[in-house]
Amino acid sequence: MIKTLNNLTRKEVIFLLLAILLLILQGWLDLKIPDYMSKVTMLVQTKGTDTSEVIKSGIIMLLCSLGSLVTAFGVGFLAAYTGTSFEKNLRKKVFNKIHEFGTKEIKGFSTSSLITRNTNDITQIKTLVVMGIQMLAKAPIMAIMAIMKIAGKEWNFSLITLVGVSIVIVSNLVIILVAIPKFKKIQRLTDNLNAITRENLTGLRVVRAYNAEDFELNRFEKANKELTDTHLFTGKLMAFMGPIMSSIMSGLSLAIYWVGAVMINGAIGMDKLNIFSDMVVFSAYAVQVIMAFMVMVMLFILYPRASVSMKRVNEVLDTEIEIKYGNVSKDTSELRGTVEFKGVSFKYPDAEEYVLKNISFTANKGETIAIIGGTGSGKSTLVNLIPRFYDASEGEILIDGINIKDMTSDFLTDKLGYISQKAVLFKGSIKENIKLGKKNGKKVSNDDVLKALNIARASEFVTAMDKGVDSDIASAGNNISGGQKQRLSIARAIARDAEIYIFDDSFSALDYKTDYALRKNLEKYTGGSTKFIVASRIGTIKDADKIIVLDEGEMVGIGTHESLLKDCEVYKQIAASQYWKEAK
Repeated sequence: MIKTLNNLTRKEVIFLLLAILLLILQGWLDLKIPDYMSKVTMLVQTKGTDTSEVIKSGIIMLLCSLGSLVTAFGVGFLAAYTGTSFEKNLRKKVFNKIHEFGTKEIKGFSTSSLITRNTNDITQIKTLVVMGIQMLAKAPIMAIMAIMKIAGKEWNFSLITLVGVSIVIVSNLVIILVAIPKFKKIQRLTDNLNAITRENLTGLRVVRAYNAEDFELNRFEKANKELTDTHLFTGKLMAFMGPIMSSIMSGLSLAIYWVGAVMINGAIGMDKLNIFSDMVVFSAYAVQVIMAFMVMVMLFILYPRASVSMKRVNEVLDTEIEIKYGNVSKDTSELRGTVEFKGVSFKYPDAEEYVLKNISFTANKGETIAIIGGTGSGKSTLVNLIPRFYDASEGEILIDGINIKDMTSDFLTDKLGYISQKAVLFKGSIKENIKLGKKNGKKVSNDDVLKALNIARASEFVTAMDKGVDSDIASAGNNISGGQKQRLSIARAIARDAEIYIFDDSFSALDYKTDYALRKNLEKYTGGSTKFIVASRIGTIKDADKIIVLDEGEMVGIGTHESLLKDCEVYKQIAASQYWKEAK
């Protein structure tokens, strides 16, 4: 918990200390009320007492109550502000940390778990902070003050209070021991439910296509029921606390008054009045003691779930980022757009087999490098090493003569225009999607957007839309076709005017005519940039300056289309399998 609270800002710590000071004042005011209640009792029972003295004590009691109310409002405000501010800053910190993650770290947690950690888990921590400020600090203050007030008074009243406190502790300890494992289970079940929900929403079309609604509904229902049953179980346990506390407090007051009545019955003179006064005061203080212990027990019940959340959030914050960037932030040579692979081999974390083996080649400025091969040959893996989604296991990759591991993150990504294998668009307008990122450290202009749409052959369908470039794109681009998504993704990369473009199978959803026209535009308008094209169709890459042929992770050929048809058996087999398509 201390580790998590270290994320509090200076302002939040100040507010926290102010809240504690107000709680001390509130506790003192609350505990002054029984004193004046005892005084009023004595004054009323004493002959010859002036009415003004009773009224004066009553007014002071009222002022103490009002003061306690005001301080309670102050504590509530400070607690709410501190908790909300802490939640905001912690969520931002976790979100920024996740943005530093590489593909390995993301897969290590899973997307659904990261979503839960940055939402539900942080909310649990915030709840504990808010409740802790208002209760955890107040409970011991109230308990200590109340015990000091009743210390030295009637021993039998103290014994009754001790018995009541013992019952509170034992009964709630049993509840806590039963509830803790369930609280820990709830967060894991929430992860599972989020994962199933996310899968269903992203794969909705597939579910409908296979008429698998019942299967998915049953899967969701099972996860949902398990989570609901666990919540109900812990809720029922918590529900027992209210009646138990009420019974103990009522029973405690009843016992004190019963014992007090017996003692008064056996006393004489002023002793009766003193016993009665002590009984009234002791009853009030004993309830305060029980309430203090009850509050602490309630926090002990909240803490297990919050502690699980703290552990899960700290796991994210403490994750060691495997891919570390260097300090090079500017070009140190005249080379531009040059990419060199030197003996690069790669295998995925915890895997035994290498996906890529001893890859070496140079892509010069302005060249188009195509990569082709069978399924699982390592085509996408190869280009994904350039933006450092993974780091090469062996060898090195140089851009403009600089090892990419020595570059800063911004310096590396500013050189690249990346189009992923699966077109990714974000909710917003077409213009906002194209303007994503920066061009040479500056915002992408409206002219850049229009030019990029023309080059990517996307202007036709964009201008046909009601609002043109201001037309809305649904989440994940679900309101446009696959080919349109690919062209907008290509336009987004072109708008950056990058030194190096990476097209990871980005033409697969385009028809042959659009594919050909788009590649001609790329050649015309981005001729000075180096381009990597991963493709499965020979028609897409046959005009490339260099074609790299991969087979089971090894580079079995490199050259032009014509030279590979003569010298590379794997390329000839691919060409033969696609010849009927090319003939058309």
